[in-house]
Amino acid sequence: METRPYVPWDLMNSFMIDVFKKYGVPEEDAAICADVLLESDRRGIESHGCNRFKPIYLDRIDNGTLLPVTKMDIVKETPTTVVMDANNGMGMVASYHMMKKLIEKAKTYGMAGGAIYNSTHYGIAGYWTTMAEKEGMIGISGTNARPSVAPTFGVEPMMGTNPLTFTMPTDEEFPFNFDCATSIVQNGKIEFYEREGKPTPAGLVVTKDGGTMTDSGAILREMRAGNCALLSIGGLGEETGGYKGYGFTTIVEILSAALAGGPFMKELSGKNPDGTNKMYRLGHFFFVINPEFFMGLDTFKKTAGGILRGLRESEKAPGAERIYTAGEKEWLAWQERKDKGVPVGDSIQKELVELREKFGLDYKFPFEA
Repeated sequence: METRPYVPWDLMNSFMIDVFKKYGVPEEDAAICADVLLESDRRGIESHGCNRFKPIYLDRIDNGTLLPVTKMDIVKETPTTVVMDANNGMGMVASYHMMKKLIEKAKTYGMAGGAIYNSTHYGIAGYWTTMAEKEGMIGISGTNARPSVAPTFGVEPMMGTNPLTFTMPTDEEFPFNFDCATSIVQNGKIEFYEREGKPTPAGLVVTKDGGTMTDSGAILREMRAGNCALLSIGGLGEETGGYKGYGFTTIVEILSAALAGGPFMKELSGKNPDGTNKMYRLGHFFFVINPEFFMGLDTFKKTAGGILRGLRESEKAPGAERIYTAGEKEWLAWQERKDKGVPVGDSIQKELVELREKFGLDYKFPFEA
């Protein structure tokens, strides 16, 4: 049962926009960024929601590794493709404008694809794929990230958690939305564990000696120092299929970098050899597929819905209450939270108050009552 206090959605949205503006983000861009972050919390994916507002975005603006004003340059464009240089601005802003262009192209030509380079953290990948789904299309996206994942049989962090995300329309109340990292756990989840004072489950991280760690704070410190790494889906070695997750992580790394000719792996560390900060220069890719150019949207939605219902109605394991399909738990989280707001723990409450006081903003939060 949720014990944390809730902050209404509209209050949190307005507050985040006002704070982003204080950091130099234009109001229209600030609204995009706030909505992307809150969409994570709406779906119950707190590793990418307001938990990351300050440490991933505001602090990076402060330390110069993220530019608040996003200058987007189209370096190549065809009727069905776009390559964009985000110039180290807000990855969420560049991605929003990329998806708007690709959706329009897919309406005309059936498919479209785009790549962005010199970008920054673009928030929850499912936000971009859902933009396509809301227009009756299939959305696919992925991004590379700072090195934190070791290759199979390795212990050195070489690639990011590299999500590979798909959202597809269905004839149900919610779409099929598969949005997850290609590592077993992502950095944001460990950051969330640390904030909540919880350990990271054993077996998700490999150390230099091949062992594991569970202290969430220590994992974050040692990972930054290159002394431990996350594991791809499947875990250690080949027996449990770790090579499969490793392969998917590599696919995302290649598509995120190679389609736009951008940097990759250790070049995305955000650190110079002397330890000083540098731009992350991340890459993202996006594909939009229009079912109307195949057998039609209605046919696609009916078939997709039939597959998902068949899966949920199949025989359950002993003791299991139900079978879920991708996107269902996120939809249920929204049903639970939509009239309540976003739940905020002690550490987030402290950050909100500090930001309010820093800029003299006129807000009062429910947890202060």
